[in-house]
Amino acid sequence: MKLTGMSQKIICAALLALGVSSAAQAQSAGLAYISNQNNGVGVLDLATLELVGSFEVGAKGPRGIGVTADGKYLVTANKDDANISIIDLATRQVVKHVKIGKNPEFVRILGDRAFVTYEPSSKGGPPPKPGAPVVEEDDDDDKIPARIAIVDIKKGKLIKEITSGPETEGIEFTPDGKRMIVTNEADNTITMHDIRSGKLLKTVPTSKYGDRPRGIKVSPDGKRYVSTLEFGHKLLVLDAKLNPLKAVETGNTPYGVAFDRSGQRIFVAASRENTLQVFDAQSLEKIKDIPSGERCWHFTFTPDDRQILLTCGRSNEVVVIDAEKLEVTKRIANKGLPWGIVTYPKAYGSLDQP
Repeated sequence: MKLTGMSQKIICAALLALGVSSAAQAQSAGLAYISNQNNGVGVLDLATLELVGSFEVGAKGPRGIGVTADGKYLVTANKDDANISIIDLATRQVVKHVKIGKNPEFVRILGDRAFVTYEPSSKGGPPPKPGAPVVEEDDDDDKIPARIAIVDIKKGKLIKEITSGPETEGIEFTPDGKRMIVTNEADNTITMHDIRSGKLLKTVPTSKYGDRPRGIKVSPDGKRYVSTLEFGHKLLVLDAKLNPLKAVETGNTPYGVAFDRSGQRIFVAASRENTLQVFDAQSLEKIKDIPSGERCWHFTFTPDDRQILLTCGRSNEVVVIDAEKLEVTKRIANKGLPWGIVTYPKAYGSLDQP
């Protein structure tokens, strides 16, 4: 059959539309950004689940990582240089380094501000192993409270600090964005602070349930919080006012924790158990242990909620898990000691949420 000029134009237009549609679909799947302690930030294409590049942060030891709601800026906390990097994601160039203080680690972004934990008492080195004897120091540095630095991302300026507890690890916000909840490893507490005034509003001791609170996450409906107790090997569930409700056994040394979008399941990265554990959010019964890799601390869902991406530092990989089947579908080699991962468009995970 001979095609007329008009028919040829229609077919070409259809093929062009199909190509544009496919490209738009790939673009809409988004990207994941991986903080590598020894190798800057890796970029993962969420349409293909392949690493497609990397970029430097202009500093050493990036760990905590966060992306702004508009996707314009990425922030990393750089352990070895005691600062954060603010990166323009359009150019993937550092636009500003902001000095924070010793051992900056955890990053959460709220609006145009980055909240970053750091430790004036930090001496460096890994945390002690569970059950290891406590080494007495000649000074009281380990009793010095940590700080949460608040940085205006657009201005690239440190605007405020809030004093927390010793060795603050995780950060979460109340649903109204007015208060901040943090986990303090060294004195086994979870504390709530007013963001505007910095005032300490509540202290929750965790020793009754377990030591070294690390991860902290609010449920999608804002009615509960969950916190991982690393040396207690438990997940602590608290109500909206931070009253403890129940502690649930987990695998060894849990850290990263997140709800799924529906709030029906809770995911826990049990790092020394080499598993991602899944719990029913209502009954708190364990649904499944998913084999992971070594030292997997943080994870994120993809924006479409179909996959979970788990960064495993000691096995230098990103483990891809089907979020419905709860099965590993892929392992992506990622050298450089991966620490954390976030996506844009933003997704639920241990370091972020939409």
